[in-house]
Amino acid sequence: MAMLHLKPARAPQDPKAPRASSLRDPKPAGEPSDVERVYGEIFDAAMDRRLLPGAKLTESALCAAFDCSRGTVRAALARLAHDKIVAIEPNRGATVWQASPKEVRDVFAMRRALECIVIDMLTALDDVAGRLAPLREMVEREQRAFEQGDRISWLRLSNAFHVELARLLDNQVLTEMLAGLCARTTLIIALGDASEDSTCSYLEHRDILDCIARRDAAGARTAMDHHLKDCEQRMDAAPGADPWTALRRHSLTPTL
Repeated sequence: MAMLHLKPARAPQDPKAPRASSLRDPKPAGEPSDVERVYGEIFDAAMDRRLLPGAKLTESALCAAFDCSRGTVRAALARLAHDKIVAIEPNRGATVWQASPKEVRDVFAMRRALECIVIDMLTALDDVAGRLAPLREMVEREQRAFEQGDRISWLRLSNAFHVELARLLDNQVLTEMLAGLCARTTLIIALGDASEDSTCSYLEHRDILDCIARRDAAGARTAMDHHLKDCEQRMDAAPGADPWTALRRHSLTPTL
């Protein structure tokens, strides 16, 4: 298994592309603690595909990278393990979470269920069309990021679209649940995705918004289902196959 190699993260070109870690919980007041800082950096590296599933996370390397104590690293890794971003095994240490075939099926099944709940709640609102304006602008930025080759911004905006759609309902519990599932979906796709140049995300996001604006719940659910199935089908590792086959073919190196 490849060891963790550390290098500075490159900032995305679009300053409005939210870091995935910022979507999980309400922002704490004041400066983040060392544990929150390390948690966020590792979380975002995994979501940006600078760290791939299965990458080993050694305490010594993380302490050196973030200039912090082992206690801080252990606390951050424990929190990441709780959120299913990291797996910690006795005598083997921590690695970036890697889904089993059953977990892949379970995560996508729950994504479909929660996304449908969001759609049904939004299409029941009389003023939903007006609420979608920020999401439409986000989809425009997603398209520009793709066209400009700004890969990290594109990945961040594509993920944030679903969380921000749920956030329109002002239901923090629902938003947190969907954010967690989106994060796990991102790790699943990172391991098996054979096509990083797909343009479908922003086109399908736009279709979903159009249906919701018309309060066409059935159409929006169909568009969302097609979108999520497309994400699953982009994974070229068949259910039950060795997931490391996809990782060995992947052009990215597990880095932070």
